[in-house]
Amino acid sequence: MAPVDVIRVAGGARLVGDVSVVGAKNSALKLMAAALLAPGETVVSNVPRITDIAVMAEVLRRLGADVRADGDELSISVPERPGAEADYDLVRQLRASICVLGPLLARRGYARVAHPGGDAIGSRGLDMHIEGLARMGAEMVNEHGFVIANAPRGLHGATIWLDFPSVGATENLLMAAVLAKGVTEIDNAAREPEIIDLCAQLTAMGARIDGAGSSRLEVEGVEGLRPVRHRCVGDRIVAGTWAFAAAMTRGDLAITGVDHRFLEIALDKLILAGALVETGPQRLRVRMDERPRSVDVVTLPYPGFATDLLPMAIALASVSDGASLITENIFDGRFMFINEMMRLGAQVQTDGHHAVVRGRERLSSAPVRATDIRAGAGLVMAGLCTDGVTEVSHVHHVDRGYPGLAEDLRRLGATVARGTVPDLPEFTL
Repeated sequence: MAPVDVIRVAGGARLVGDVSVVGAKNSALKLMAAALLAPGETVVSNVPRITDIAVMAEVLRRLGADVRADGDELSISVPERPGAEADYDLVRQLRASICVLGPLLARRGYARVAHPGGDAIGSRGLDMHIEGLARMGAEMVNEHGFVIANAPRGLHGATIWLDFPSVGATENLLMAAVLAKGVTEIDNAAREPEIIDLCAQLTAMGARIDGAGSSRLEVEGVEGLRPVRHRCVGDRIVAGTWAFAAAMTRGDLAITGVDHRFLEIALDKLILAGALVETGPQRLRVRMDERPRSVDVVTLPYPGFATDLLPMAIALASVSDGASLITENIFDGRFMFINEMMRLGAQVQTDGHHAVVRGRERLSSAPVRATDIRAGAGLVMAGLCTDGVTEVSHVHHVDRGYPGLAEDLRRLGATVARGTVPDLPEFTL
């Protein structure tokens, strides 16, 4: 039985103090991929030291890049002719690695990238990536677990309508379009802050992009791009996690390093729940003095309530006064997390993509398992609201998005320990 990492958290803590948020994982990974578009050394700063970044660094190394870390900076030296194949052993660990498809196709006219893995939160097909690149002139084939893209004459501009504002598809098509011949229009594009951050880096590299932050991107292709220095935007999901943790524990947290405007709807929900929220440049403060009131939450593409904060919303609802209706519209597997919350005594009933959560004064401690990054963080925060010690296993998922979570919790007043336990064996008939 292989050992697994666990976090043990004692209930009853009130989180108080200052916490700083580093760069956004969901932005940094794509900024790293964008470095492939220009030969030379691109430097990305404010990068979180998490396992997903290490996996993406290895993906880039196998494509011929030299990747070096110095504090929160990554230096990525890209050769004149990078490799064109991203193998399964790495791609299966990190869904975001599919974002090398667009840059490689633009630079090399050919790419062979394994179908990605990542969190178990439901189906996330590549149809929009493939259809969009095909409109730009690429021949796209699915074969033996790989996406194979071929554009020997180069890519050309096209008008592309996305059936859904997919972040990944928007990023891949955007990075392919910056070196395509002519003008590419991407309609119903994703509007997330991470997309704006990627557009900012690409523009600094010499790309011509209009409409960043809107649902319509217009990209005029250029002959080539240059390497740059770029600072990654702060992680709004990590900041939101801390904001909900402050409300759940009736705590008082000052959160710095992120633009509060990226969290407007989430913060509005916390205000409705009874929290005092103060905001300023690159900072926000959340204080909750009484038991939270129940609030309804509906996840939607940005600027709606982020699906990545749904586990935190359910954890908050589980200790709130009243009943909350939580609706998930993005990922069909996000509610897998609810089974673990129910082990902690949460009163939840699900019906399709709806969950009714009836709050309790306090949850009950139990061993639970993290099934993905955000579910793991939500379970750790829920453990702060139990009547004993909660053990969250498989927290390697949490490490993929929250650097030093246990240390931060201890500094903010929680009793937290990290260790390993033997994994349970798998039984077969």
